[in-house]
Amino acid sequence: MTSAAEHEVAHEGTGPEPDVESVVTPAGGEVVPPPAPAAAAPAHGPEEVALCQPGMNWYVLRVASNKEDQVREALERKVKIEQLEGRVGRVLVPTQREKRMRGGTARVYHRKLYPGYVFVEMATDEDGRIPENVWFVIKETTGVGDFIGSGGKPSPMPLDDVRKMLAAAVKPEGTPTLANLAFKPGDKVKVTEGPFENFEGTVDEINTQKGTVRVIVAIFGRPTPIEIEYWQVEQL
Repeated sequence: MTSAAEHEVAHEGTGPEPDVESVVTPAGGEVVPPPAPAAAAPAHGPEEVALCQPGMNWYVLRVASNKEDQVREALERKVKIEQLEGRVGRVLVPTQREKRMRGGTARVYHRKLYPGYVFVEMATDEDGRIPENVWFVIKETTGVGDFIGSGGKPSPMPLDDVRKMLAAAVKPEGTPTLANLAFKPGDKVKVTEGPFENFEGTVDEINTQKGTVRVIVAIFGRPTPIEIEYWQVEQL
């Protein structure tokens, strides 16, 4: 989760793939659920003040898929226009930089860690409800669903989950990881694209520099090694 492009930056589409920073994409289609909300608002101790602004807690807002960044930008803009900074603090969409190999070319993508969710730092009324003027600004934003919670009251996130989320959101920029290499030699895989589509075999070797995988498959009854790009196989 972070930003900054190392290679060429470009969007690869608007499907399930995340926003490109300078070429950014989601990893292996795995959707990571958001941190579980707490049952009640945590007390503002010394440690919490460092994680939240005084009088505020973090809440999880459901949004339309692939609209996370648009919602974040719209909310930040509206909060400033309506001068609601005293009620709404930070609005975050944690991401992680990942490198993908396609056609021998490495590209860096921003994978959203919590697809379909935006994290909002906010001060609620004493009864736990969202102030009417704040809720109006939020619900009138295109792509917004509702907050995780019940009884018309959003549930504040536990401090442990806030800590993890913030650590990811402000993580220093570093070398992007090579996405989707969740398998290792000896794993059973299936080819999903290319001339060997639907062939099943065993991973023999992984080349992280080239982003390729050598798989042993049976062709005409004989074990045959094929080298394909890592995104063309899936683990069985």
